[in-house]
Amino acid sequence: MNTDRPLEISSLSKSFGPVTVVKNFNIRIAPGEFVALLGHSGCGKSTVLSIVAGLQTATLGGIVLDGVEVTEPGLERAFCFQSPCLLPWLTAFHNVLLSACQAHPKLTAAAQKELAAKYLSLVGVAEYAGELPAALSQGTQQRVAIARALAQEPRFLLLDEPFGMLDSLTRFELQDLVLDLWEKDRKTVIMVTHDIDEALYLCDRIILMTDGPEATIGLDLRVTLPRPRHRHQATSHPEYQRLRDRIIAFLESHSKQFATEQEAA
Repeated sequence: MNTDRPLEISSLSKSFGPVTVVKNFNIRIAPGEFVALLGHSGCGKSTVLSIVAGLQTATLGGIVLDGVEVTEPGLERAFCFQSPCLLPWLTAFHNVLLSACQAHPKLTAAAQKELAAKYLSLVGVAEYAGELPAALSQGTQQRVAIARALAQEPRFLLLDEPFGMLDSLTRFELQDLVLDLWEKDRKTVIMVTHDIDEALYLCDRIILMTDGPEATIGLDLRVTLPRPRHRHQATSHPEYQRLRDRIIAFLESHSKQFATEQEAA
């Protein structure tokens, strides 16, 4: 299998009954890119990501990976939800081990356990391996969820507003964690977010979506901030503010357009 080919979202449209949420959505994502889908709430960002994950099917068009259309989940794509969604009756270790066993059934039991322990350590929560999710903070649970996704050793990491429920300090810590993990192995990452600063800090590209219904790509913005990135250096770079202003101008203009259309209706 050629892993150097881009992931292609081709002429993607998704309707729920008579309402078309996303229409004619087209992008190519290169291997190792960190891409954000950003737009107002309800514009279809999470819908696009769930179709990439195989959790929903497209109404028209679809997802092409390695020259083959994908219509169902696959182990090469790991998904992190906004809520950690850990199995409450399993310890942190066994939540991650379950993923390692499903993704690597041919490994010995000892090797699967080593894999689970490796990723818990990598995300900085090895000391909580024996704890049930209810005993963990929301931030620690999300670290375990990231470890669980990484234990699949996927090519694609799909993040659906993974820090949206966290306080600011924990959110910054987990952004730095994800950035550090990405720098180490350059997985392809697609992240849904409504946070402009988060997208600018983490990503190579920001795909700005128009408001729905019939949302589509309004602007494909390349983030040219130098890497590796450190928060203070990135946010104080002149390019950061220029890009931020451009994103805000886009979102404000589409918000006004949407409000005008609603008033006219």
